Amino acid sequence: MPPRQLPAVSVIMPVLNEERHLRNAVRHILEQEYDGEMEVVIAVGPSADRTEEIAAELAAEDPRVNTVPNPTGRTPAALNAAIKASRHPVVVRVDGHGMLSPDYIATAVRLLEETGAQNVGGIMHAEGENDWERAVAAAMTSKIGVGNAAFHTGGEAAPADTVYLGVFRREALEQQGGYNEEFIRAQDWELNFRIREAGGLVWFSPDLKVSYRPRPNVRELAKQYKNYGRWRHVVARFHQGSINARFLAPPTAVVAIAVGAVVGVAVSPWGFVIPGGYLAAIVAGSFPAGKGLPVGARVRIPLALATMHMSWGWGFLTSPRALAKKVIASRRPAVMAQG
Repeated sequence: MPPRQLPAVSVIMPVLNEERHLRNAVRHILEQEYDGEMEVVIAVGPSADRTEEIAAELAAEDPRVNTVPNPTGRTPAALNAAIKASRHPVVVRVDGHGMLSPDYIATAVRLLEETGAQNVGGIMHAEGENDWERAVAAAMTSKIGVGNAAFHTGGEAAPADTVYLGVFRREALEQQGGYNEEFIRAQDWELNFRIREAGGLVWFSPDLKVSYRPRPNVRELAKQYKNYGRWRHVVARFHQGSINARFLAPPTAVVAIAVGAVVGVAVSPWGFVIPGGYLAAIVAGSFPAGKGLPVGARVRIPLALATMHMSWGWGFLTSPRALAKKVIASRRPAVMAQG
């Protein structure tokens, strides 16, 4: 009996200002331990660095790599453009700063077959290249930093509400009409919600790992997490009942610290117990999170944790209702498969 032919795979990659990591990210794709046919489609946004030039070089160097324009620069628009330009039955999403483990695609294809899922995904394994990035990576993979989120900290293979990035059956993407482009962030969650609403399975597996490069400075990290919080509140308004204690912890901390500081200044020094307690908690939590790291990284972990928590919480608290109303108005009903 001849060996079973593996399905062909399309890797789609939205990129914007990814000069630093793009070439290495594509190298990790092209060197995958996968015997099936593969193509890479890079959707390139209007970048302020050499991203467009590097993407063009990569396409010229390897016939498996193609580029498509993404004039808006928005991630969901880039993903839809790349899906439209790709052609294979399995679609793998990768970001321009994500490095696939060598057997990522082979494992994902196997899991799609074994589980019958429409989408599988795994762990966002943050790794830094300097002390600041190592500190952020430690914060992003610790429970004090992100709670019990399996795709950050690991967990057992199981059905999931959403997964990091995702490896999809093309038929599921086409059935649902791709990503909702009103979701500038959290577009993965929204698409997976429709897939599940239509009766499809989304599957998390710790066997899938993507190395992720954290933001290079405090300002960029704060911007990232403010957007996370802002759009998580949109999701909560879009789908009531999707919120839980993990998501409410950062905005609660922001409010409590602000109130404590005001009381401490205007009423009694006892008010400073709240911000002081928070500071003590993140310093204490940074010790296990930073185990094995150099001193320069370990001393930066409390700053990384505070930036993540406070920015996420502030973004959640200040997320405008008008944004949620706009997104809710664009709601796409889940499309059931034709029997």
